[in-house]
Amino acid sequence: MNRILPLFLLFFAANATAGGSNYGTAAGALAEIRGEVAEWPVPTPKFARDPAPAPDGSIFIAVMRGNRIARFDPATRQFREWELPKGAHPHGVMVDAQGVAWYTGNGNGTIGRLDPASGKVTEYRTPSGGDPHTLVIDDKGTIWFTMQGAQRVARLDRSSGKITEYATSGNPYGLAIDRDGMVWFCRLQGDSIGRLDPTTGQIDEIATGTGSRPRRIATAPDGMLWVTAYGSGQLLKLDPRTRSIVKSYAMPAGPTAGPYAVTVDAAGRVWANEIDTDTVAVFDPQSERFRVIALPSTNVGIRKAIIDAKGNYWYMGSHNGRLGMIR
Repeated sequence: MNRILPLFLLFFAANATAGGSNYGTAAGALAEIRGEVAEWPVPTPKFARDPAPAPDGSIFIAVMRGNRIARFDPATRQFREWELPKGAHPHGVMVDAQGVAWYTGNGNGTIGRLDPASGKVTEYRTPSGGDPHTLVIDDKGTIWFTMQGAQRVARLDRSSGKITEYATSGNPYGLAIDRDGMVWFCRLQGDSIGRLDPTTGQIDEIATGTGSRPRRIATAPDGMLWVTAYGSGQLLKLDPRTRSIVKSYAMPAGPTAGPYAVTVDAAGRVWANEIDTDTVAVFDPQSERFRVIALPSTNVGIRKAIIDAKGNYWYMGSHNGRLGMIR
C-alpha cells in the first residue's frame, strides 16, 4: 500500500485543477510531510514576495521594491533576475502553461507580461489606472486580479490584452477560482468574501464576521474554499455551492497572530501561515487538527505561498529576503 500511495498522489495532482493558488500549475501532494525546511537568500531582498511555480519546476518571485522579477532553479539553486519598467513595483507574479510570467504592476497600474526567453516585457494598462494586487488564472486562460485601493476586480484577456474591470468595495485582496469558474475574493476591510459571476458580472458577498478581515483564499480538491481571517485568527471553510461559511477553526497561535497566506495541496491539506509567528500550520480537514512547522529564520513575513507540482510548499520571506521550501 505504501508503494501505491505516491503514485496515487501524483495521478491525483496531474488531474487536479490549477491548484490551491490558481496559479496554472496543479498542486501536488507529498506522501509524507517530513517538515524539512530549506531557505535561500534572494539576490535582491527588497520586499521580495509572492512566489509562483512554473511548468518547468522553477519558482518565480515578485521583487516589489527592487522592481524586478526573479526566478529560482531548484535543481541548480541559482537565481536569475529581470529588471522591469520604471515604477512597476510588482506585487504578484504567476507563470502560464507556456512559461510566460505575468505580474501585477502595483506601482504603475499595469499587468505585465515577461517572456523569460527574450526578456521582453509588455505592459497592459488598467482602465481605471488602479493598483493591481493579486492575480490568478482560470481554466480558460483568463487572468483575474484585484485592485485594493481602486476597489476593483478585473480580468485580462491574454490574446487581446483587453482588461475589463468590475467595481466593488472593501479593499479586495486575495482571490481564487472555484470549480464552476466563479471568482471569489477577500474584502479585507469589508469583513466578507465577494463572489463574481464572470458571465453576468454580478457580485454577491458572504459575511465572515465583524473584525475578521479575510486576507487570502484558496480552492481545495473537493471544491471547498479556505480563507484566512487575518483579524480574528481563524481559518474559515466556505462552501461555494451553498455560499456559506460552514465551519471556522481557531489557528494555533491565537486571535492576534495574523493568518495570512493559505493554499491547499492535492491531498486536501490546508497550509496556512500566521505572519507574526515564523511558523506554517498544516490543517488536516479529516482529523480537524493542525500541525505546526517552525521555520529556521525569524521575522520571515510570509505574504503568499504555493504548492508546486511535487507537493512542496514554497514561501517567500518578504521581511528577511529568503525563499523557503518545506517538504
